[in-house]
Amino acid sequence: MKIMVASDIHGSIGVARKIFEVYEQEGADKLLLLGDLLYHGPRNDLPDDYRPKEVIALLSSQK
Repeated sequence: MKIMVASDIHGSIGVARKIFEVYEQEGADKLLLLGDLLYHGPRNDLPDDYRPKEVIALLSSQK
């Protein structure tokens, strides 16, 4: 079984899309997301493509 591990999306739709692109390319069986999925953190600048609602929709569409 091939497991892909990712974290720290921080609400970036570009990063979220890239994670799923690599997941498909690698043929992983499972994706384990460790955290920091939506919030950018109080001390961090907003990512250029900060769109947490789109990230939620993308994550929710996956099994």
